[in-house]
Amino acid sequence: MPVTTPAAHPTSADAVLPQDFGALLREDPEIAAVLLAELDRQSSTLQLIAAENFTSPAVLAALGSPLANKYAEGYPDARHHGGCEHADAAERVARHRATALFGAEHANVQPHSGSSAVLAAYAALLRPGDTVLAMGLPYGGHLTHGSPANFSGRWFEFVGYGVDSESGLIDYAQVRALARAHRPKAIVSGSIAYPRHPDYELFRDIADEVGAYLIADAAHPMGLIAGGAAPSPVPYADVVCATTHKVLRGPRGGMILCGAELAERVDRAVFPFTQGGAQMHTIAAKAVAFGEAATSAFAAYARRVVAHARVLAAGLEAEGFEVTTGGTDTHLIVADPAPLGVDGRLARDRLAAGGLVLDVCALPYGDARGIRLGTAAVTSQGMDDADMARLAALFGAAVREEGAAADVRAEVRELARAHPPYPCGTRAAGPGPGPSGPAGPA
Repeated sequence: MPVTTPAAHPTSADAVLPQDFGALLREDPEIAAVLLAELDRQSSTLQLIAAENFTSPAVLAALGSPLANKYAEGYPDARHHGGCEHADAAERVARHRATALFGAEHANVQPHSGSSAVLAAYAALLRPGDTVLAMGLPYGGHLTHGSPANFSGRWFEFVGYGVDSESGLIDYAQVRALARAHRPKAIVSGSIAYPRHPDYELFRDIADEVGAYLIADAAHPMGLIAGGAAPSPVPYADVVCATTHKVLRGPRGGMILCGAELAERVDRAVFPFTQGGAQMHTIAAKAVAFGEAATSAFAAYARRVVAHARVLAAGLEAEGFEVTTGGTDTHLIVADPAPLGVDGRLARDRLAAGGLVLDVCALPYGDARGIRLGTAAVTSQGMDDADMARLAALFGAAVREEGAAADVRAEVRELARAHPPYPCGTRAAGPGPGPSGPAGPA
């Protein structure tokens, strides 16, 4: 897919654009302008949202492939539509690569998102009204872990566990006590704002004691798990749900891993119970991402993601932020800017004005809001420890000084220019950003 770089756009030389992007410019200039504006945003600011990353050009190519045209309800060799022989091949490759990469007996690669994967896992194992024990939303739990605005909170009875008020670490004694008191049908490990590794073996022990299924929601650490930089829940959990983007650096989508004894139940819960036709272009892109994640270069990338997060967390503490749990084991950092005299929302807005894009999140014990950020995307861009230290200083300046946005933005643009997400000319060489391209290991 050769690069076309519309000369009128100032950052298009840094872009990976499809060969027929010119057709979009001609046929729909309004949408073309939106895409180019988003390209400019990604190329001139720094993406620190913990759930975001940059896919490789190969993944992008699969997403824009003719498989986008194919309807393929069902599974390989059991489709509801004809002409699925190549769709079947793509899905078989994706499933084989996923099981090999994570050491699982079965993989379903059809979920459209992480939430879709969790919905299917619940559908496979639970019935409406069943009790589920999961991390409470104020402590980092996801919407699918019992939010009253979500299907999970409407259809199931959720009990929330929390974290120790001093250390910020999961209170496993509380988890066990709640499990004994409520006898849940399932226990969920996983969160969106907990920067430490869960103790999957201990979760398994608690689940076994009360006769519960163990569901691991590993959406955030799945890429680290693939790269050997985080422990795997696969040997312990009955079902593992995940996304294929985030640190894994694939297309936006979901996946489910399980043992052979639950394979049919999981597959039926995905199709036909919760989803219709599979997105075959996305499944092909997942296969590409799984193949990339199986390389030693990706393992090195995953280790750098964690190392960078630790450097950045230490730098934020030096700048006056309070980092929850005192640091991180993963790509994820949660910090309280209150010592700098602002709350999470104001901190986010000041950082955004400086070109540093991240999220607000709840902080344990109280109504305060903090900031949540991750190092996956900036590591894909090829940044190093010195860049992380520089980022920490920019964070401090942007949050402390209301009028610092212009100066911070200028430095952020300089960093972004030095580390473009899709450097010009990398497409011909293959992988682009990340482990095998110019932004990969030195």
